[in-house]
Amino acid sequence: MEKFALSGYVEAIEPSTTFVIDAKVKELQKQGVKVYNFCLGEPDFTAPGNIKSAAIKAIVDNKTRYTQIRGVPELLEAICEKFKKDNNLFYNPKEIIVSNGAKQILYLAVRTICGVGDEVIVLAPYWVSYPTMPKLGGGAPVIVKTDNFRFSAKDVEKAITKKTKAIIINSPNNPTSIVWTRKELEELANLVLKYKILVISDEIYEKFLYSGAKHFSFASLDPKLKDYAITVNGVSKTYAMTGFRIGYCGAPDYIVEKMAELQSHVSSSICSISQVAAVEALLGEQESVQKMAAEFDARRRFV
Repeated sequence: MEKFALSGYVEAIEPSTTFVIDAKVKELQKQGVKVYNFCLGEPDFTAPGNIKSAAIKAIVDNKTRYTQIRGVPELLEAICEKFKKDNNLFYNPKEIIVSNGAKQILYLAVRTICGVGDEVIVLAPYWVSYPTMPKLGGGAPVIVKTDNFRFSAKDVEKAITKKTKAIIINSPNNPTSIVWTRKELEELANLVLKYKILVISDEIYEKFLYSGAKHFSFASLDPKLKDYAITVNGVSKTYAMTGFRIGYCGAPDYIVEKMAELQSHVSSSICSISQVAAVEALLGEQESVQKMAAEFDARRRFV
């Protein structure tokens, strides 16, 4: 078969290790081998009943057509309310975009702000996709090692160059489980304001906190930081809605506008049914979230 040369960008990447391992686990399980699967960041709970009912009703009500690229107005408003209530962040709907999971939000954000030759700082250990995303835009990840999983502001500062466009942070962290303190984040904030670089703050695990740990949303630390932050979240982990594929972010409107234009060519609008379910997740009862987190804590202490 004739094979053609492919893009240098895709030739330079490898498949997600997470899904490679998960496929191997499932292959072994199919063969009858007993394997405990710790590969995917996926709750083993099902989505709560009120969320499933909302999705079913959306189908019955024929909410099955294309929607606005950034998301339906009801969901954008619900996300603004969530940010205000949970994170003390005050976004308006023009500063919000919804996408196919937090992973696509992260890709859209990096692709929007990162050009050829730009650098994005990534703190190690890191989630597998972070370093790949800048590469897809011709940029480069700059890996900064941590000490006992906690970063040093001095080490981060040493990694900052004229090419640095952004820093990706993730707290609570995958894979280390570290939750960064307010003091640590404030030290990072000082660097951000000093060097005028962006922060992509992945906060997808914010509800899973144990032993008195407290989550601080990066952009909430100082009113000025809102201009420098892209706050990423979603419903996959908190509400066990991984298959619904709903992620979102709050960011300066000029960034969101370009992310939406990019999305309009990549995937168009997001699943209309999932968006209705996400509104119910964010605004409906939250008892299921507390029960799930309590069960995870019990398992954590058992291990």
